[in-house]
Amino acid sequence: MSATPETGVFARSSEHEQVVFCHDEPTGLRAIVAIASTALGPALGGTRFYPYASEQDALDDVLRLATGMAYKAALAGLDLGGGKAVIIGDPATLKSEALLRAYGRFVQSLGGRYVTACDVGTYSADMDVVARECSHVTGRTLAHGGAGDSSVLTAYGVLVGMRAAAELTWGAPSLRGRTVGVAGVGKVGRHLVRHLVEEGADVVVTDVDPGALDAVRAEHPGVGAVADVEALVERDLDVYAPCALGGALDDEVVARLRASVVCGAANNQLAHPGIDKQLQDRGVLYVPDYLVNAGGLIQVADELGGFSFERARARVEGIFDTTMRVVALARAEGVPPAAAADRLAERRIAEVGRLRGIWLG
Repeated sequence: MSATPETGVFARSSEHEQVVFCHDEPTGLRAIVAIASTALGPALGGTRFYPYASEQDALDDVLRLATGMAYKAALAGLDLGGGKAVIIGDPATLKSEALLRAYGRFVQSLGGRYVTACDVGTYSADMDVVARECSHVTGRTLAHGGAGDSSVLTAYGVLVGMRAAAELTWGAPSLRGRTVGVAGVGKVGRHLVRHLVEEGADVVVTDVDPGALDAVRAEHPGVGAVADVEALVERDLDVYAPCALGGALDDEVVARLRASVVCGAANNQLAHPGIDKQLQDRGVLYVPDYLVNAGGLIQVADELGGFSFERARARVEGIFDTTMRVVALARAEGVPPAAAADRLAERRIAEVGRLRGIWLG
């Protein structure tokens, strides 16, 4: 696979194996499925239901996300490729049984090259509906033999990555007494806050949704809150955890950031190539997003063989050792951790992928 050297993000659809536009006028479905690579196996990735401003914005997002999934699966040691889907529209008004079933028929038409799951705007119950028309669905509810909410192990994987970062930065894999700022307390962020409180960390949060903030603080009265990301990054933090949408780390945020470690669940956190080098130059340890947020992928991937939460959780624990490997390679080769993670993922895709070729289902 050909990627930009600093971010590993494909820029054009021509660099993906397959991009499919889906339109079903009666239900209002407009969707895009992007398959970045099937070199390691079928492309697994969630379905994001989001009111994009334009089709081009949706395409740009799905291409980046699909590539991230390919690297994520490779670095996690899974026999899976990378793909993603987006449904264009507001799920609060557009989502319906008919639309989800129409979407399921489109996914089924890909013959197993793409396996879908939950993402922003979609839930396990939605996957149960999609599965009524499609056999290539994971992330289903527990009642239907699925893994349930994948945000549970996504958050746990971020915690495991933070512990590794703590070991690398302060000499012990503990967050007790450390101040952690969490930006975004939605599906993943709220689970992460619970883990951090249980670890004994001092937690400060922010979110664009006041209701999400109120819910977290009602559950954890000791958690602090600030108005916005700008206020959060200017706090004296030990760890900054971006857990909302992508592009969280831009020039302005990096210039204001006072944390020693960045480790969060959001995908595609680097706003542009070079941000990771800026963090490195400032002495901030950036733990690559697709390394630490792989817990959800590991969880839904385990479902494909008959789900065991204990087995999936044990595999998520491996994020600690992978983080240590990535940072060790970064230090040995004098590159930022994001570049080192890309190199490890690309190496596995090249070495194992040549044995397989394109996945035909």
